[in-house]
Amino acid sequence: MFSAVDTIWVLLASILVFFMQAGFAMVETGFTRAKNAGNIVMKNLMDFCLGSVVFWALGFGLMFGTDLGGVIGMPDFFVRGDYSTTFHTYTFLMFQTVFCATSATIVSGAMAERTKFASYCVYSVIISALIYPISGHWIWGGGWLAQLNFHDFAGSTAVHMVGGLAALAGAWILGPRIGKYDSEGKAHAIPGHSLTLGALGVFILWFAWFGFNGGSTVSATGDDALIAMGSIIFNTNLAAAVATSATMLLTWFRYGKPDISMTLNGSLGGLVAITAGCDVVSPAGAFWIGLISAPVLVYGIEFIDQKLRVDDPVGAIGVHGLCGALGTILTGVFALEGGLLYGGGAQMVLTQLLGVAATAAWTCGGMLTVFFVIRTVMGLRVSREEELEGLDIREHALVSSYADFMPMSNEAVRFLKAEEATPVVVSSIADASIADVVPTVKAAKIPGPKMSKVEIYANPTKLEALKESLNNIGITGLTVTPVTGCGVQKGKTEFYRGAKVEMTLLPKVRVETVVSKVPVQTVVDAAKSVLFSGAPGDGKIFVYDVENVIRISSGEEGFDALQYDYDRMQEEKGEKEVAQPVS
Repeated sequence: MFSAVDTIWVLLASILVFFMQAGFAMVETGFTRAKNAGNIVMKNLMDFCLGSVVFWALGFGLMFGTDLGGVIGMPDFFVRGDYSTTFHTYTFLMFQTVFCATSATIVSGAMAERTKFASYCVYSVIISALIYPISGHWIWGGGWLAQLNFHDFAGSTAVHMVGGLAALAGAWILGPRIGKYDSEGKAHAIPGHSLTLGALGVFILWFAWFGFNGGSTVSATGDDALIAMGSIIFNTNLAAAVATSATMLLTWFRYGKPDISMTLNGSLGGLVAITAGCDVVSPAGAFWIGLISAPVLVYGIEFIDQKLRVDDPVGAIGVHGLCGALGTILTGVFALEGGLLYGGGAQMVLTQLLGVAATAAWTCGGMLTVFFVIRTVMGLRVSREEELEGLDIREHALVSSYADFMPMSNEAVRFLKAEEATPVVVSSIADASIADVVPTVKAAKIPGPKMSKVEIYANPTKLEALKESLNNIGITGLTVTPVTGCGVQKGKTEFYRGAKVEMTLLPKVRVETVVSKVPVQTVVDAAKSVLFSGAPGDGKIFVYDVENVIRISSGEEGFDALQYDYDRMQEEKGEKEVAQPVS
């Protein structure tokens, strides 16, 4: 007889762990650039799908089949054996499948923005079919580490360290992104395009982690199981909260401001670290594990990025590799039974160290071989041109993952631009608007009073004051656009994940108006009166000649097109003051 409660609990946990794929996708997308967002999502989707198939076909048997000398399980192709306990084999298979997929998807972030999609798919198949299952057998399948009482409850080493070290191998062989390091090897920050998405991903992962760790009891029957479930989930949350807080304070001290992306990594680092021992430590132990993981994460990411010069855009190596190993070792220190601090001596710590070292050696050796073979046979990295243009357009023919809400790359502009359109000139390799692809019609200059366009770039906080000042001199029509940019100061000095941001694009507003009656100098003076502070960042004003203005609704052109609304407004008010509106 199967237990309904146990079955529902394990399946619910499986669903939560599957939801971690969404969390990883959001973290990796947010911490990388918009031109690669679709590629990131596609990789996270396909490593789960491909991994699910090959884990069922081969990986599960290698991990949980009959033990062969403590090293590997007997292959059980397509899981034809019976692995039932208080729930059916398929329940257990589903639970283990989502754990395998978690390990595989960790690598995506570290290799982001420069990996061939086809090569990544091949890697996903190999880690899910061979690398993860074999070390997993040592730990959870009755292998030699399990026989030595190595303790890794939910996978700090079996899942996370394996994924983190596979990420290290891949990122090292792949090499850094273009522009990450200068000729002297100094690291330059490449900020992600959406910390909002990154934060959403962290919240999803934190939520799903309660199923990842809590569900690893694989039982919800009896008082002992119920007590363990509560303790495990509480310890998981506590360690993550402490790690997050400590990371925030540490980055605040080191960089002068609390680093958002690193603090989000701190949350994940705390979750990874507590995963091995969440069932055997007290809340005090969970507190210390979370606290210790924070400096290991921060200094570890800085060391990997700035000293080893391994480019990891999302911090996967630090979060999963370093914190996974740390949490596993600290389990031997803080375990209530057998831990170093609870009278158990050094035996458990030594066993934990051995398990971490052996798993690390297998993962690094195996994945370095895999990535080297892939690079030799089919290539691992995209071309320089493909990387600069973005993998969305080059690998997936996707103009933009954000449709009308984001700029397009140069390649996307060339892809859409009609042959008869005026050639596009784009000042940045990454940015061009959809307006750039619309053909330009050169209009004849209309005789009459001179018309000028005034373009003002200003701090967004001064927008309301600027609008009021312009309105006071008769400017009643404006076009306002939010933009980002910087001047010769290159923006304010900022740090991103411990590296200095060489150029910070600050938020600005672009205010445009066309004038004829109102003198240009009057507009300039009105703008300067509210924008000037004497400090860098006040903004700039540009003045252009306008050849013609055409009012679509009436067909009027030139000076008359600018006066239509204003004159009618003045007539309705019974006023005849001479002032200039804008179009």
